[in-house]
Amino acid sequence: MSFIKSVTAAFALVTVAGAASAQEERFITIGTGGQTGVYYVVGQSICRLVNRDTAETGIKCTAPSTGGSVANVNAIKSGDMTMGVAQSDIQYHAYNGSSPEFEGDNKFENLRAVFSVHPEPFTVVARQDASIASFDDLQGKRVNVGNPGSGQLATMQVVLDAKGWTMDDFSLASELKPAEQSAALGDNKVDAIVYTVGHPNGSIQEATSTVEANLVPVEGPEIDTLIEENPYYAKATIPGGMYAGTDGDTNTFGVKATFVTSADVPEDVVNEVVSAVFDNFDRFKGLHPAFENLEPEAMVAEGNSAPLHPGAEKYYREQGWIE
Repeated sequence: MSFIKSVTAAFALVTVAGAASAQEERFITIGTGGQTGVYYVVGQSICRLVNRDTAETGIKCTAPSTGGSVANVNAIKSGDMTMGVAQSDIQYHAYNGSSPEFEGDNKFENLRAVFSVHPEPFTVVARQDASIASFDDLQGKRVNVGNPGSGQLATMQVVLDAKGWTMDDFSLASELKPAEQSAALGDNKVDAIVYTVGHPNGSIQEATSTVEANLVPVEGPEIDTLIEENPYYAKATIPGGMYAGTDGDTNTFGVKATFVTSADVPEDVVNEVVSAVFDNFDRFKGLHPAFENLEPEAMVAEGNSAPLHPGAEKYYREQGWIE
């Protein structure tokens, strides 16, 4: 065979192999949250680990900023997202159709759990000059209740319902995104902000360093009843000294961040994502302080109310984490 024919034949083989490789590439998109929140870090961290193995698996991952829990679940349901991060209560309500956002046709029976991540206390931060020492002091104040589609807005509505309040009990109920609310607090456009988020959080650090502010406890008989009646809620404590202006511990309640997908996503794709995280678990834990105390067995057992996706279940059985 002539040199030219040999090169041509070799080029043809490379081209065919390249085309086959390109055909095998699969793209997944992970819904996160605001860029100042831990959800964004969760999605980016998972994608970073998944993309380390793209040459072997053919899976490429992106994790754009989104509106948060409810928006992510709805995007997965519509097929616009492959996976996403959502509060444990949102996972429960979406799968069971048990909240206004997921009633009727909005119920998502194909929602599947993958694993839970960090605890997320419901966090209220108030300007000190607003004299807000308890949640009840928010009545008549200007409060940023969370942007539409976010978990904090959904949780705030749950708290208001438990207390028999409505948004009209605030003099202003703004719906700013997490990236905007800290500046609004500092600029005296609101008296308080809420955030369901893992700690420490950059947005809250920004807020408490920009203006004299304090964390507000969220506790009392109504909150105790919420926790007793809903398995996805638990009491939570934000350690004192984490943020300027709050030296003592702050008692509140919260949920867990969970990682979810759809039953329609192929088993091998979910298995590769789970493998990327847990085969590199020490690396994953080092990507944010909120991940520091994570334990694999707890991530499988806690906070997940939808059925496990078979791709995740397979990995966990191999590890002996479930039977």
